[in-house]
Amino acid sequence: MSTALTTVALAAVTLAALPAAGPSPAVAAGARPAGRPAAAPDWSVALVDSTMTRYTPNTIGSWSYPVGLYLYGQYLTYRRTHEARYLTYIKDYVDRFVKSDGSMDQPFNSLDSMQAGRLLVILHHETGDDRYRKAAKKIRDRLNTFPRTSDGGFWHADTAGRANQLWADGVYMVNPFLVEYGKEFDDRAYADDEAAKQLSLYGSHLQVASGLLKHAYDESKSVSWADPRTGLAPEHWCRAVGWYSMAITNVLDAIPADHPRRAQLLKIFRKLAAGLEKYQDPATGRWFQVIDKGGSSGNWTETSCSSMFTYALDRGARQGYLDRHYTAVARRGYQGVLAKLSVGTDGRTELADISEGTNVGDYAYYIARTRATNDFHGLGAFLIMNEQLRGD
Repeated sequence: MSTALTTVALAAVTLAALPAAGPSPAVAAGARPAGRPAAAPDWSVALVDSTMTRYTPNTIGSWSYPVGLYLYGQYLTYRRTHEARYLTYIKDYVDRFVKSDGSMDQPFNSLDSMQAGRLLVILHHETGDDRYRKAAKKIRDRLNTFPRTSDGGFWHADTAGRANQLWADGVYMVNPFLVEYGKEFDDRAYADDEAAKQLSLYGSHLQVASGLLKHAYDESKSVSWADPRTGLAPEHWCRAVGWYSMAITNVLDAIPADHPRRAQLLKIFRKLAAGLEKYQDPATGRWFQVIDKGGSSGNWTETSCSSMFTYALDRGARQGYLDRHYTAVARRGYQGVLAKLSVGTDGRTELADISEGTNVGDYAYYIARTRATNDFHGLGAFLIMNEQLRGD
């Protein structure tokens, strides 16, 4: 990054107030002046530094939502610490895919492919470079022709195998990008309404009496996993519900207080929060891979969704969307996730028990998914959660 860009990045008006930077790596590692108590580790800094050591911007992966999620979390850490190399790393990754004229070789034929578009909005905000606007507009314009269910919900992907399907995952892949795009590029009239509509439609189809959401819905009721009566998938997979919980929080943060869909979104969120509180594992504070079957054979507590729920419940309570007692629920979740974090012999962080990427399936399928360490789904969710709760 050039000196001019670094100056812009550090001096630009940011999206929100920046808290003070966390402790230095030496303090985070436990070093301290004599007579002073040990400072709490800055786990966001430790995790970002560890990940940047493991991967360069060229080796971290392709244009994808897991990398996009992780780098969004890295951006939140940058905003607090003002560590310029964190933003430089994000820019170097994105510049692999955005050409000098703002074009991208991405068809954006799935919601998953749109999530990293948040980085385009971020880089335009931080640098003012118009090519990031042009690239982000390609996603915005793709939504004009993206296929929908009969009531207007975006299909999970524009393919025969995903036709007519709404996956809870999908709301996070496009709607946080959409409201941020609307704010940055003065397109809020469309962006806020569309994002609120999508959260409302997905919620109306996927949420059941317990407050939890099923993983997916098939309007045609013809795919193998769909209930022939309701079109719903059989299980409450935790990360799918986690994606929805973060997305509804982000959209409520963005839309006006008098938005006509706000009351419905709050109703969905509050019902979901009650379900999450009910099914939180009392022993660990985390949530199970299949949320409502914690006592069933083979089930296990999963780190990425536990981070997502912790973030959403704490943010929701602090913003007034949820009752204040959910901050205590979130605090138990936070401690539970921290228990999955460790430091290896090489001094780098290790975050365990993260489910690999997952299709729609049955109970046996979900619990058999690989329990990965340092998977980007978990790293990104952890950073988002940690930046929300670390100051408590």
